[in-house]
Amino acid sequence: MGEPTQTLTSRELQQSEGAQDWRVLGTGAAAWFTTPSHARGADLAARVLGLAEETGAVVDVDVRARGVRVRIPLTPEDEGWTTAHLSIAREVSRAASQIGLAADPSALQDVQLAFDVLDQAAVSPFWETVLGYRRVGDEDIMDPARRHPPIWFQDLDPQAPRPLRNRLHLDAVTPLPVTEAALAAVEADGARVAPHGFYATVADAEGNEVDLLELQEWDQRPWRTPETEDWRLVFAAVACYPTRSAREAAGLTTTAAALADEAGLALNIDVRPGLATVATAKDAWEMQEGYDALAAEVQRAARALGLVADTTLPRFVQVGIDAVDIPAVRGFWRVVLGYEEDPRTGVTDLVDPRQLNTTVFLQDLDASD
Repeated sequence: MGEPTQTLTSRELQQSEGAQDWRVLGTGAAAWFTTPSHARGADLAARVLGLAEETGAVVDVDVRARGVRVRIPLTPEDEGWTTAHLSIAREVSRAASQIGLAADPSALQDVQLAFDVLDQAAVSPFWETVLGYRRVGDEDIMDPARRHPPIWFQDLDPQAPRPLRNRLHLDAVTPLPVTEAALAAVEADGARVAPHGFYATVADAEGNEVDLLELQEWDQRPWRTPETEDWRLVFAAVACYPTRSAREAAGLTTTAAALADEAGLALNIDVRPGLATVATAKDAWEMQEGYDALAAEVQRAARALGLVADTTLPRFVQVGIDAVDIPAVRGFWRVVLGYEEDPRTGVTDLVDPRQLNTTVFLQDLDASD
């Protein structure tokens, strides 16, 4: 018989022998392994997925052009860290070492959103609906696929209200039928809706806003051919494939990684239990030539593996900040988040250089508002 499972604190997990690659963050324990290519990351991903299937562990794997993040998720509903988590962390690090990959703990961070609210019960269901999130514990909601930032609701002192307008809002981009359903649901619950054609600005009971899109068909939508029908353009180009085994997930990851390397184009490949998501960075599909052909190759490979896309799942979430002095505010958040500025003229985006955390953009605020 194996040793009985014991509980660990976050500090004990991080400081345990064989866990030096790992850091405990907001959504779990994570390690980032630097790679020279998608394919090397996919090699580690396949090994990690095999380990997870053998042990029954829940592990998230995110393959990028120059690295791979492995995360052991932990939510407020879980009972804390155990020696079983430590064991899988050690096995992942051992697998990475065996194929010559080194960890870089300095690359790790989680971005979480915190909403100050007077009445969480009145606000939380709204955000669960518009973002497709689910309640986790007493104060949090999370993306079930753990690809978008979690939201924590903290109590606002009713005796100390904040009279200034909210300077932050979210954009939630989904396929048209999904957006229409979310809008109808929150409108039926009394949400304030300001329609703007392609999108609508919707506010929760306390005035926190989200722009929901798309709400109209494009006049000339790209990627309309059958070769790319698994994909949806939700600022990023995204295809989501439910999987039935680690073998299926590893097969798609390995093939998509090889295709991306061959094309010389960056892809984000996120694997969760039962789901593999392949995506471009925001706007990359229209900024760089060749993504349509790469998407077609990935779709062909997925179907050869017997995978069927779920076209209701693609989603893109970004954070908008209103600012009077955009350069000053942009510079602040660039430093705080360790992000990079989008170099395009007229674009205010700040992006995670490793494509692991949400995009932040800034928009003009009237100084008198």
